[in-house]
Amino acid sequence: MSVEGKVVVIAGATSASGLATARELVAAGARVIAVGRDPEKLNDLVDSVGAEAGVADVGSAGSLRSEVCDLTDEADVAALAERVHAADGPVDGVLHLVGGWRGGGGLAGQTEEDYLLLERSFTALRHVSRAFDADLRASSSARTAIVSSLAVTRPLAGGANYAAVKSASEAWARAVAQGFAKAAKDSGQPLAAASVIFRTKSLDGLEEALAQRFADLWATPATETNDTIVELTDPSL
Repeated sequence: MSVEGKVVVIAGATSASGLATARELVAAGARVIAVGRDPEKLNDLVDSVGAEAGVADVGSAGSLRSEVCDLTDEADVAALAERVHAADGPVDGVLHLVGGWRGGGGLAGQTEEDYLLLERSFTALRHVSRAFDADLRASSSARTAIVSSLAVTRPLAGGANYAAVKSASEAWARAVAQGFAKAAKDSGQPLAAASVIFRTKSLDGLEEALAQRFADLWATPATETNDTIVELTDPSL
């Protein structure tokens, strides 16, 4: 098994991690849809991946294209799913990279404004996973993953908002995993889809490691990866 030929959505693709993952997946032969809110940043991502791959127009080559979408808007995500289905067919993978950090000031410093900003990542996760759930359950080899934080194992007062949102996201990802397992059992088919949680202290410097580990999920049976937590660490250490 490999990611070659799979249709993969990167939600929140305009970060360094999104660029690294798009580059890795395209090199491995996947068809990638990079999703974000900023058209200019998405265009830069597509151009950058194309230049590194030696392909003048990766979009025309069918290996990478972008979609502008507000992932916190349920209707916008539903429309995104329709466009993806029309252009690319059913999806085999989703990597959620919508995130951010705000914190500090102890418990008293955990403002509602900060919480609502952080909660957008959880909202996006819920919308995207629901929109493509049927695709993933029907795929012959589906993988979905989120990036969480080691903060969920030891929440601090100054990062309570952040840890709470990440904890909720992990609970959701594990529920997705249970849904995959139940669908396989109910249909009498082997488990073919896996939901994975990547945990790290910070993604800075680990963008390439994340990209590689995500692509490698297709090389391992779903029975071994579904509902698992993978800690990302600096491979040089």
